[in-house]
Amino acid sequence: MTDAPATPALQIRDASLRRGDRELWSGLNLDVAPGELIAVLGPSGTGKTTLLRAILGLEQLSGGSITVLGGDVSAAGNRRIGYIPQSRPLPPDTALRGRDLVTLGVDGHRFGLPFPRRGDRQKVDALIEAVGAAEFANRPVGELSGGEQQRLRAGQALAGDPGLLLCDEPLTSLDLANQQAVIGLIDRHRREHDAAVLLVTHDINPVLSKVDRILYLAGGRFTLGTPGEVLRSDVLTDLYGAHVFVLRAGDRLVVVGAPDAEESHHHHDEVHG
Repeated sequence: MTDAPATPALQIRDASLRRGDRELWSGLNLDVAPGELIAVLGPSGTGKTTLLRAILGLEQLSGGSITVLGGDVSAAGNRRIGYIPQSRPLPPDTALRGRDLVTLGVDGHRFGLPFPRRGDRQKVDALIEAVGAAEFANRPVGELSGGEQQRLRAGQALAGDPGLLLCDEPLTSLDLANQQAVIGLIDRHRREHDAAVLLVTHDINPVLSKVDRILYLAGGRFTLGTPGEVLRSDVLTDLYGAHVFVLRAGDRLVVVGAPDAEESHHHHDEVHG
């Protein structure tokens, strides 16, 4: 007797998204299993970030439905969803320390001032150590670099042991060593907690070895499959309706070619960075 398949952590059915009179995509069906990591690729303006916001309940789909961890999405938030946003530097006069930013992920849902319990403090220390932020955790976050702030955001997102982790360009502003540290943290969390991960990225190469499937959005259409099924010249040529070439340079993939000059620039950035 075989085990029944696990209930998807994320289930999207017949979803569509419009911006004014422009349809970004439609007919999207996606099940993300517990422990699965799906990378979301595509040129700028194709609705990648908006898809994450719809899952968080912050954007309304034009059609279709989304189920998260067995329930409907809610704009009120769901502590079982972790979210690493795009890196946007915090104002220089932000009073919070780096440690406080991570602590908000642990006890930010409580009323009043946060007074971390012993277990909370130990968890915050472990998260800070895991993202390599120990050296600057006690400094005001406004004084930190974009990369340092992003590492702290990663720690904050994982503080609630989320069953679904949404990552919007989590490697922005990070050098190669810090990219690997954050990727390792995300990958370790999904394996140890059987958490699903949906990760938007402009460069697939740093996460390619961790990715189970790719959702590629382009030209109002999409394709979904394993990296070997999606990152092919014939598949992306069909998706874009123009000649696209997938090249291998050492252990990196480079995608070149797109319908117009602006999109070509974005397309190259999306996969190669």
